Amino acid sequence: MTVSEIDTLVHLLSKLPALGPRSARRAVLYLLKKKESEMAPLISALQNVYNTVQPCPICGNMDTQTPCTICQDEKRDKSILCVVQDVSDLWALERSHAFKGVYHVLGGVLSALDGIGPEDLKITPLIGKIQAGGINEVLLALPATVDGQTTAHYIAETLEGFPIKISRLSHGIPVGGELDYLDDGTLQTAIKTRRNL
Repeated sequence: MTVSEIDTLVHLLSKLPALGPRSARRAVLYLLKKKESEMAPLISALQNVYNTVQPCPICGNMDTQTPCTICQDEKRDKSILCVVQDVSDLWALERSHAFKGVYHVLGGVLSALDGIGPEDLKITPLIGKIQAGGINEVLLALPATVDGQTTAHYIAETLEGFPIKISRLSHGIPVGGELDYLDDGTLQTAIKTRRNL
């Protein structure tokens, strides 16, 4: 039996977060029934994103501009640097409209089980930003998981010698919680009530 184009599309969609094979089949069927009104614009949008979006060389955000719009924004407080695990966390914090500083995307968290050490994350560029000066506070907005907290403590210890304030998110972030799944109000409270490590 040969694999059809439909099967290939179902297989590719089923790899997306929150979509299993059954949901992917439903999505493909929906798109096939609405080729002109839904599928064509989706194809165009995917092609545009593929051709234009790239990681920001300064913070790691994904944007069509280089540097990204956040790094270019003169109204941002560049003295406060928020360290996040991934771009999805950056986007979650931006949705809350509570943070007005700049970001640094680590690209993951330390994990002994997965073999992820400090050299696998963007910790060296983070240290470089601190050494360059102009940063007064580093806000560690990492997940309230064992690996997230291990990473936060590692970074706090690494930055101990610098004359900066090191804080972390506070109230409202549940243990084991991922930032991308939290509501805007919870994120706003967590940023406003951050505390020193």
